[in-house]
Amino acid sequence: MAGKALSLLPPLLLAAAGLAGLLLLCVPTRDIREPPALKYGIVLDAGSSHTSMFIYKWPADKENDTGIVGQHSSCDVRGGGISSYADNPSGAGQSLVECLNQALRDVPKERHAGTPLYLGATAGMRLLNLTNPEAAANVLAAATQTLTQYPFDFRGARILSAQDEGVFGWVTANYLLENFIKYGWVGQWFRPRKGTLGAMDLGGASTQITFETASPAEDPANEVQLQLYGQHYRVYTHSFLCYGRDQVLWRLLASALQTHGFHPCWPKGYSTHVLLQDVYESPCTAAQRPQTFNRSAKVSLSGSSDPALCRGLISELFNFSSCRFSRCSFNGIFQPPLAGKFIAFSAFFYTVDFLRTVMGLPVATLQQLEAAVVTICNQTWSEGSPGGRWPYGLPPAFQLQARAPGERARLPDYCAGATFVQQLLCRGYGFDERTFGGVTFQKKAGDTAVGWALGYMLNLTNLIPADPPELRKGTDFSSWVVLLLLFAAMPLAAFVLLLHRACSAKSPSAI
Repeated sequence: MAGKALSLLPPLLLAAAGLAGLLLLCVPTRDIREPPALKYGIVLDAGSSHTSMFIYKWPADKENDTGIVGQHSSCDVRGGGISSYADNPSGAGQSLVECLNQALRDVPKERHAGTPLYLGATAGMRLLNLTNPEAAANVLAAATQTLTQYPFDFRGARILSAQDEGVFGWVTANYLLENFIKYGWVGQWFRPRKGTLGAMDLGGASTQITFETASPAEDPANEVQLQLYGQHYRVYTHSFLCYGRDQVLWRLLASALQTHGFHPCWPKGYSTHVLLQDVYESPCTAAQRPQTFNRSAKVSLSGSSDPALCRGLISELFNFSSCRFSRCSFNGIFQPPLAGKFIAFSAFFYTVDFLRTVMGLPVATLQQLEAAVVTICNQTWSEGSPGGRWPYGLPPAFQLQARAPGERARLPDYCAGATFVQQLLCRGYGFDERTFGGVTFQKKAGDTAVGWALGYMLNLTNLIPADPPELRKGTDFSSWVVLLLLFAAMPLAAFVLLLHRACSAKSPSAI
């Protein structure tokens, strides 16, 4: 009788599996045979040195959820930033056409009319607006004229404030890393307890630092209070105009012309002709501009591969002489104590990534970063080494050109860029070995670029609600219980069957 009962176990197991499959088909989940309907959004990041287009997508029925808006595609606009078209505003609009045509292909035609399109301009346009507001307005008008010719839902082109740029970058990073709220495997929202991440952005004309702080800022201009998913955040943020990578390079060039007559940050063996108009046309070099100079004159300038002199030039960019608050970063700007971990992106990432991948240097600690800076600043442009002793006892390096032939235009400036990043983090923002250990240098989080663009779109499309989300489940709880019980019973029944067969094989009566 027991043998008969046990012989029924295999059919019962098959029946249980079939019932489990039937329940899976019946539970109220999305039909996996059809892809979900998607919505799209487009943001043009009009930076100082170039413009990038990002296309985002998300499930149409989950607009107020988190962790679901991701990057669909991107496009880099050819040429300089739109601020470079001050004398030719129509060129700013025309420069966007190639990427906008790509957007027509990347976004399904039936979604064009409902796809919001934004253009946000940053520090390059902020500088132009300071020096020539009329030209800035004309550039934005020309860009608007082009953007309105496309079938998307154009919602405006504007210049972001420095505060917005920092905060939206912070929102993007923490949204992508699911630090605000997370969707659990059983379909339930919960708030992670790991806290938020600070964000550091280094663009062409400005740099931003933003992080959550427990105490009110001593300078109200540096504080933003946010309400996201029912949680309150007090955020410190500051943007340093003229401290972006490109503007720093112009300021160093102006200093090198006036102080040395050669450039200590450029590699020995490298020389070029510098047009004085290019050096002094930026508002960031206004303080260094001679009272009279020939705008069309070109000056020959050579590099000297001198890490110590290069560091000296860069140190002059930071002013620590006065602070009217309890503590400051530099230039008299209030900054509370650094808190938590940080993500550094844009030119922060590209600079450190060059040291790691092209130069093959470790940069996990501040000491290693400083050593890497000295190494790259000791590079020569051509093969071989200059005469004389090398500073810091380092051996001569191979030619810089051979390391990255595809980056020849940027190679001479990596020493200055790396030295600036190291000085900004260490002396400017006050990172020490302990806090620097919590800094990661990233270009993307998952498949999405880290920057202000996604946070900007999330804000303007209300994709991050202020109120906490309702409890949502992908599958009904009772269905989960039945499924779990069935799947737990199946291995138990299989174990009983195997045990019975083992005992039967050992029994003499079975012979």
